[in-house]
Amino acid sequence: MAEARRRRKKKQQSEYFFDYSLLFIVLFLLGFGLIMIYSASSYEAYDTYGDAAFYMKKQLVANIIGLVGMIIIANIPYHFWERFAMLGYVVSMILIFLVKTPLGINSHGATRWIGIPHTGFNLQPAEVAKLCMILFLASLVCKMGKSVRTMKGFFIMMGAPLPIAACVYLITDNLSSAIIIMGIAVLMVFVIMGLSVVAAAALLVFVVVQMGDKIGGKFRLARIQAWLNPESQAQDKGFQTLQALYAIGSGGIWGKGLGQSMQKLSFLPEAQNDMIFSIICEELGLFGAVAIILMFIMLLWRMMVIANNAPDLFGAMLVVGVMGHIAIQAILNIAVVTNSIPNTGISLPFISYGGSSALFLLSEIGLVLSVARRIQLKEL
Repeated sequence: MAEARRRRKKKQQSEYFFDYSLLFIVLFLLGFGLIMIYSASSYEAYDTYGDAAFYMKKQLVANIIGLVGMIIIANIPYHFWERFAMLGYVVSMILIFLVKTPLGINSHGATRWIGIPHTGFNLQPAEVAKLCMILFLASLVCKMGKSVRTMKGFFIMMGAPLPIAACVYLITDNLSSAIIIMGIAVLMVFVIMGLSVVAAAALLVFVVVQMGDKIGGKFRLARIQAWLNPESQAQDKGFQTLQALYAIGSGGIWGKGLGQSMQKLSFLPEAQNDMIFSIICEELGLFGAVAIILMFIMLLWRMMVIANNAPDLFGAMLVVGVMGHIAIQAILNIAVVTNSIPNTGISLPFISYGGSSALFLLSEIGLVLSVARRIQLKEL
């Protein structure tokens, strides 16, 4: 009798799914990111701090904390977080406004971080806002039900992230994060609207070309001009883009070898941050770049499988939101580095240096794994 109960219990436990493939891909990207951060930042870190592994050590600490958080979140039923959707929306708004208080930290000419007293850790409110927006919109879709398909419901869904996105842009001067927040909403509500976004971007570029030098003094539009012709602003707005392209071009197919980059030797600004993909191309070549892109594709594919088999709409929308966030951020980063779009200053998920980004991306992966754990194998 006891043996029969033990077998039934074992069978019930085995009926639920855990996506080890997704976990492996995330761990691979984190490990690869640490290697590339060390490679890209060792020269600057040693020159500035006397420790070649300075940036890598800080990222390692953030990754470890993030992994602990990911494991905890993965073991909590994802519906637990639904009750905090509105609270998260309000808290993220408050954190954005705190950037303009004495807690705000200025770095690289922008005030986008909040200093946590007595910890040495800086928090980027935009990263909090991305996670909270995914949770809030997933909850809102479930509450609205079929009415989300109406015109009124559509405008409500599109209007919900606008205040957060506007504050991120206007208060922290972070256009890329504002675009990601709105992009998450577009993908979660109405994927076809992506065509309208592309059309709007094309129209903006056309206006810039037609207006020419009349808009040269505007910061954002000057970036677009630098994108269209970086050589014309080689010592100003186009400098970083050109150095990144030099790095990509010099890498060839197989690369110069790990640690052999020349552009990281104070030629390429933000080598370990926004421009780390160019160092990957220089050191590992086209082969390494394609391999990383394929890893991101595999990551998104695993999320799509989980979303398609999620137990309910809320779980599916959570996974779609996380998938949209990572996809948009990775695509924008690679597009910026390759000069396919204007420079927006955005990091490569799991690979670029940045503690706040790592913490909240891993928290999002924890939510995805939590949804995956509630999938019954017989439903796959």
